[in-house]
Amino acid sequence: MREAMETALQDRTAAPAELTVTWEEVCRYLDSLAARGRRRETIQVYRPKLEAFYHFLPEDKRVAADTLELWRAALLREGYSPGTANTHVSAANGLLAYLGRRDLQLIGQLDTEGEIQPELSRTEYLRLLATARNLGRERTYLMVKVFALTGIRVSELNRVTVRAVEEGRVLTACDGRAQYVLIPTCLQKELAVYLRRVGITAGPVFVTRSGRPMRRTQVSGEIRTLCRDARVDGDKSNPRCLRRLYQVTQERIRDSVQILAEQAQAIAGRCGDGYETRVGTAETRAIATVYPADAAARRDNHKNNTLERALR
Repeated sequence: MREAMETALQDRTAAPAELTVTWEEVCRYLDSLAARGRRRETIQVYRPKLEAFYHFLPEDKRVAADTLELWRAALLREGYSPGTANTHVSAANGLLAYLGRRDLQLIGQLDTEGEIQPELSRTEYLRLLATARNLGRERTYLMVKVFALTGIRVSELNRVTVRAVEEGRVLTACDGRAQYVLIPTCLQKELAVYLRRVGITAGPVFVTRSGRPMRRTQVSGEIRTLCRDARVDGDKSNPRCLRRLYQVTQERIRDSVQILAEQAQAIAGRCGDGYETRVGTAETRAIATVYPADAAARRDNHKNNTLERALR
């Protein structure tokens, strides 16, 4: 027993201070997750995080004792929330465990309980759009609208492709589940005009001058610069605040729809039997309708102006 412990200690001591990671090893690790019964959706969540980690590594792809700590700091600088940074580090920790180098893992997670996401007001959002237009930054203008009107993440921006614009929807992954996010018609038209003007016929909409998909740092940098020029608080100069604006807007729409539905039900109740309600949403408004649903109700409304009287 003692000899085994001494051998293990010698092996640990003899372990190299750094580890060289290859992409083939990353792929084998992802394959091993599938072999261990992990769901395909989970593996799809892990892959982009490990890709980001691999691209963060220096040219020789060596992982040192402080690499994960440096990576986490870089993620936070790029606008990732502490919670998201934790999940990225967790994925890298899993890879290092698979490679037998737990000594290079980053132990401990960032505290997310006090995490407060600053909210971008609609006035500030409109000021961003106006500034981008006045400065001739069409690509940045459209990126701001994409984040604010669809709620997609930065990592999903490259999913906004020519085909997605043509179909009016973007395929995204929410909590490991694939789902489509609709592109509002007004934005769809603007994107189509932009694509024709710059001559992009296939692939991602937002690309660099060399035609490569924009990296997260480039996206965050453009929005940060626009916020500075538009005199918007630096704490709000990231795509997450635009996504939060989308979420807040959707919450308000749902609240408005609920209020409209309750008001319509009350009116239908005052009209009597045979009157029903219908509630729907358009791009800029919610609509509630009360109508006579059968012949008797139609005769009643025609004879007594029941709907008009119920609105008084």
